[in-house]
Amino acid sequence: MGQYMCPDPRISQIDLKTQQFKGCTKENKAKVICVAVEGLICKETRNTSFTKEMPCNWTNGYSFETTLLLSVFLGMFGVDRFYLGYPALGLAKFCTLGFMFLGQLIDIILIATQVVGPADGSAYVMPYYGPQLEIVRSNNWTYRLRQDDW
Repeated sequence: MGQYMCPDPRISQIDLKTQQFKGCTKENKAKVICVAVEGLICKETRNTSFTKEMPCNWTNGYSFETTLLLSVFLGMFGVDRFYLGYPALGLAKFCTLGFMFLGQLIDIILIATQVVGPADGSAYVMPYYGPQLEIVRSNNWTYRLRQDDW
Protein backbone atom coordinates (compact mmCIF):
# COMPACT_ATOMS: atom_id res chain seq x y z
CA MET A 1 0.00 0.00 0.00
CA GLY A 2 1.22 3.51 -0.80
CA GLN A 3 0.80 6.73 1.17
CA TYR A 4 -2.95 6.98 0.57
CA MET A 5 -5.96 5.06 -0.68
CA CYS A 6 -8.35 6.61 -3.18
CA PRO A 7 -11.30 6.50 -2.90
CA ASP A 8 -11.84 6.00 0.81
CA PRO A 9 -13.42 2.51 1.06
CA ARG A 10 -15.39 3.51 4.18
CA ILE A 11 -17.45 6.08 2.23
CA SER A 12 -19.79 5.15 -0.63
CA GLN A 13 -18.75 7.46 -3.49
CA ILE A 14 -20.05 5.42 -6.44
CA ASP A 15 -23.35 6.24 -8.15
CA LEU A 16 -25.14 2.89 -8.45
CA LYS A 17 -27.02 3.91 -11.62
CA THR A 18 -23.94 4.88 -13.64
CA GLN A 19 -21.17 3.02 -11.76
CA GLN A 20 -19.10 6.19 -11.80
CA PHE A 21 -17.93 8.53 -9.05
CA LYS A 22 -20.63 10.85 -7.75
CA GLY A 23 -20.15 14.39 -9.05
CA CYS A 24 -18.46 13.42 -12.33
CA THR A 25 -18.11 16.53 -14.54
CA LYS A 26 -18.02 17.04 -18.32
CA GLU A 27 -14.22 17.11 -18.08
CA ASN A 28 -14.38 13.43 -16.94
CA LYS A 29 -13.08 14.30 -13.46
CA ALA A 30 -14.66 13.77 -10.05
CA LYS A 31 -13.47 14.94 -6.64
CA VAL A 32 -13.36 11.98 -4.28
CA ILE A 33 -12.39 11.67 -0.64
CA CYS A 34 -9.15 9.80 -0.06
CA VAL A 35 -7.56 8.59 3.15
CA ALA A 36 -3.86 8.61 4.11
CA VAL A 37 -2.19 5.66 5.79
CA GLU A 38 -2.19 5.47 9.54
CA GLY A 39 0.29 7.87 11.05
CA LEU A 40 0.29 10.43 8.22
CA ILE A 41 -1.42 13.79 8.67
CA CYS A 42 -2.26 15.99 5.66
CA LYS A 43 -1.02 19.58 5.97
CA GLU A 44 -4.03 21.17 4.23
CA THR A 45 -6.82 19.35 6.07
CA ARG A 46 -4.92 18.58 9.31
CA ASN A 47 -6.36 15.06 9.41
CA THR A 48 -5.98 11.81 7.47
CA SER A 49 -8.52 12.56 4.71
CA PHE A 50 -8.27 14.81 1.65
CA THR A 51 -9.92 15.25 -1.75
CA LYS A 52 -8.37 14.29 -5.07
CA GLU A 53 -9.57 14.49 -8.68
CA MET A 54 -10.05 11.05 -10.20
CA PRO A 55 -10.92 10.11 -13.80
CA CYS A 56 -14.49 9.02 -14.55
CA ASN A 57 -16.91 8.62 -17.47
CA TRP A 58 -19.40 11.50 -17.53
CA THR A 59 -22.89 10.32 -18.43
CA ASN A 60 -25.92 12.38 -19.33
CA GLY A 61 -28.60 9.70 -19.07
CA TYR A 62 -28.32 8.01 -22.48
CA SER A 63 -28.80 4.29 -21.97
CA PHE A 64 -26.75 1.89 -24.08
CA GLU A 65 -29.47 -0.77 -24.09
CA THR A 66 -32.18 1.72 -25.10
CA THR A 67 -30.03 3.06 -27.93
CA LEU A 68 -29.24 -0.41 -29.25
CA LEU A 69 -32.89 -1.52 -29.10
CA LEU A 70 -34.01 1.66 -30.87
CA SER A 71 -31.42 1.04 -33.56
CA VAL A 72 -32.48 -2.57 -34.10
CA PHE A 73 -36.25 -2.06 -34.14
CA LEU A 74 -36.74 1.57 -35.23
CA GLY A 75 -33.41 2.38 -36.89
CA MET A 76 -34.92 2.49 -40.36
CA PHE A 77 -36.91 5.54 -39.21
CA GLY A 78 -33.88 7.26 -37.64
CA VAL A 79 -35.23 7.11 -34.08
CA ASP A 80 -31.85 6.00 -32.74
CA ARG A 81 -30.12 9.07 -34.18
CA PHE A 82 -32.85 11.39 -32.88
CA TYR A 83 -32.42 9.81 -29.42
CA LEU A 84 -28.64 10.36 -29.48
CA GLY A 85 -29.00 14.00 -30.54
CA TYR A 86 -28.26 13.80 -34.27
CA PRO A 87 -31.48 15.19 -35.80
CA ALA A 88 -30.09 15.74 -39.32
CA LEU A 89 -28.99 12.10 -39.67
CA GLY A 90 -32.24 10.96 -38.09
CA LEU A 91 -34.25 12.91 -40.64
CA ALA A 92 -32.11 11.58 -43.50
CA LYS A 93 -32.63 8.00 -42.29
CA PHE A 94 -36.37 8.64 -41.91
CA CYS A 95 -36.75 9.99 -45.45
CA THR A 96 -34.74 7.18 -47.07
CA LEU A 97 -36.00 4.31 -44.89
CA GLY A 98 -32.65 3.92 -43.17
CA PHE A 99 -30.69 4.43 -46.39
CA MET A 100 -32.47 1.36 -47.78
CA PHE A 101 -31.79 -0.55 -44.53
CA LEU A 102 -28.03 -0.42 -45.14
CA GLY A 103 -27.67 2.62 -42.86
CA GLN A 104 -29.64 0.83 -40.17
CA LEU A 105 -27.30 -2.18 -40.31
CA ILE A 106 -24.24 0.08 -40.18
CA ASP A 107 -25.70 2.01 -37.23
CA ILE A 108 -26.41 -1.21 -35.32
CA ILE A 109 -22.77 -2.19 -35.69
CA LEU A 110 -21.48 1.31 -34.82
CA ILE A 111 -23.69 1.60 -31.73
CA ALA A 112 -22.98 -1.96 -30.56
CA THR A 113 -19.23 -1.32 -30.74
CA GLN A 114 -19.74 2.12 -29.11
CA VAL A 115 -18.16 4.01 -31.99
CA VAL A 116 -21.26 6.23 -32.15
CA GLY A 117 -22.17 7.83 -28.85
CA PRO A 118 -24.36 10.67 -27.65
CA ALA A 119 -23.90 13.99 -29.47
CA ASP A 120 -23.08 15.86 -26.26
CA GLY A 121 -19.89 13.81 -25.78
CA SER A 122 -21.10 11.91 -22.73
CA ALA A 123 -20.69 8.18 -22.17
CA TYR A 124 -23.54 5.68 -22.21
CA VAL A 125 -25.16 4.62 -18.94
CA MET A 126 -24.38 0.92 -18.77
CA PRO A 127 -25.29 -1.63 -16.12
CA TYR A 128 -21.71 -2.93 -16.13
CA TYR A 129 -18.64 -1.24 -17.58
CA GLY A 130 -16.48 -4.31 -17.20
CA PRO A 131 -12.86 -4.54 -16.19
CA GLN A 132 -10.62 -1.63 -17.03
CA LEU A 133 -6.86 -1.57 -17.24
CA GLU A 134 -5.21 0.79 -14.82
CA ILE A 135 -1.43 1.22 -14.78
CA VAL A 136 0.05 1.42 -11.31
CA ARG A 137 3.48 2.96 -11.16
CA SER A 138 5.79 2.99 -8.18
CA ASN A 139 8.07 5.90 -7.38
CA ASN A 140 9.16 7.96 -4.36
CA TRP A 141 5.67 9.37 -3.89
CA THR A 142 3.95 5.98 -3.58
CA TYR A 143 5.86 4.84 -0.50
CA ARG A 144 5.38 6.05 3.04
CA LEU A 145 7.84 8.89 3.55
CA ARG A 146 8.90 10.52 6.77
CA GLN A 147 7.20 13.76 7.69
CA ASP A 148 9.27 16.86 8.38
CA ASP A 149 7.86 17.39 11.88
CA TRP A 150 8.79 13.94 13.25
